[in-house]
Amino acid sequence: MSLLLETIRIENGTPVNLGYHQRRVDRSRKALFGTTGGLDLLSMVPHDLSAKGIYKWRIVYGRRVTSIKVEPYVPKKVRSLQMVRNDSIEYPFKYADRSAFEHMLRDRGSCDDILVIRNGLVTDTSYANVAFFDGKNWLTPKAPLLRGTCRERLLETGIIVEAEIREAEVSRFVSVTLINAMLDPGIVVVPAGKIIPALSNR
Repeated sequence: MSLLLETIRIENGTPVNLGYHQRRVDRSRKALFGTTGGLDLLSMVPHDLSAKGIYKWRIVYGRRVTSIKVEPYVPKKVRSLQMVRNDSIEYPFKYADRSAFEHMLRDRGSCDDILVIRNGLVTDTSYANVAFFDGKNWLTPKAPLLRGTCRERLLETGIIVEAEIREAEVSRFVSVTLINAMLDPGIVVVPAGKIIPALSNR
């Protein structure tokens, strides 16, 4: 069985949204390994970081932790997205194996990343959930590939709301923002005009 990955933002020496990450780790390990407890993220928080700056804390684990890495974080520059259709992709857990996305990224052409369309519905990019701005509200796809921790927090606080977003509806939005553990809304924003329609079924 594939190992799992948890990526946590550390800002000025403090892990961000650690409770959401712990919940996902616990759910994933219980579902995949029948294991409860035994992996306490709080006890693993690195204490040797500079108080300033943003770091990516990357934990690979299964029944137990297999590797930990901490590195400075710089957001990817994403200015355009290529829609790619894939009706068979499944990514319900944050697996360390990302080969399915790497395969689809070959179809992005000159765009910086992909926007995955499954069964006619918008899901995620290759590494982030998304939220679309309609001029008034931020809407996130109701059926993402992965229910990310940032997405969960933003839904609970009412900053974004779920909606079924069809492939043909993308052009009616103003823009899309990428969201994940490292990216709050507004850090990476792509105008709707820079989202390129899919060319063929994959």
